[in-house]
Amino acid sequence: MGKSFKAAAVQMVSTTSVEQNLLTAERLIKEAADQGAGLVVLPEYFAIMPQTNQQRLENGEIHGKGVVQEFLHKQSKKHKVWLVGGTHPIMSGTSEKPFGRCYIYDDSGRRVEYYDKIHLFDVDVNDPHKQYRESDYTSAGEKVVTFDSPWGRVGVAVCYDIRFPEMFRKMSKQGVELIVFPAAFTQATGSVHWEVLLKARAIENLCYLVASAQGGIHQNKRATFGHSCVISPWGEELVSKSLGEGVVVSLIDLEEQKKIRTKFPALKHRKL
Repeated sequence: MGKSFKAAAVQMVSTTSVEQNLLTAERLIKEAADQGAGLVVLPEYFAIMPQTNQQRLENGEIHGKGVVQEFLHKQSKKHKVWLVGGTHPIMSGTSEKPFGRCYIYDDSGRRVEYYDKIHLFDVDVNDPHKQYRESDYTSAGEKVVTFDSPWGRVGVAVCYDIRFPEMFRKMSKQGVELIVFPAAFTQATGSVHWEVLLKARAIENLCYLVASAQGGIHQNKRATFGHSCVISPWGEELVSKSLGEGVVVSLIDLEEQKKIRTKFPALKHRKL
């Protein structure tokens, strides 16, 4: 496990155009790499924020093939970064409802893992949309995913997952030092719950957490909260960006994390 490295959270205001979004993502990945980031996290729906389900299906891909997957492969290799590819619709094979899939590529452009979003956003919210029913157009994943990196074990979660601490505890039991978290939190829920949930998950698992968000008003009229950030194992917000596209980069000090876990060994005190 390395002592320290830099991680970046990319914030976007994705449109209905995959081509436009990928150009934006490419620019922001380069910006993160130029600042020394070894790990770059893209937000949920980074390649398309669809206005209709038809747009979602038309731009969905099959596993192992497609414009978005090729983009992630090329960008990780070109910039020599580990790249967490937000989410993109990937056809499930058994349903017309694709998975919300997050691909992870290493710095040679090799796909090392993927995660299908488990918890789907089926809620009523006090905003212009009023009602969200993600399960109407998305298939749910079933498997908690962690993977090995040059800096230790990393866990992956997406957006609504943050409200389910048992998922993160399972990651913790698998030895994660860092959690990557692509999201597209609504403005209504993010303004009250985003920061406190991120900090809670980081504190209770004594993990760094890199949260990459959508942040602005989209073509489909959806308002996302933004506030991409990096949270320390002690619950400190190390860097943050409120709204609009951009990049935040922070040092991930794994030696400091080790000291915190030694002095405050809550993970070893678990009983239930």
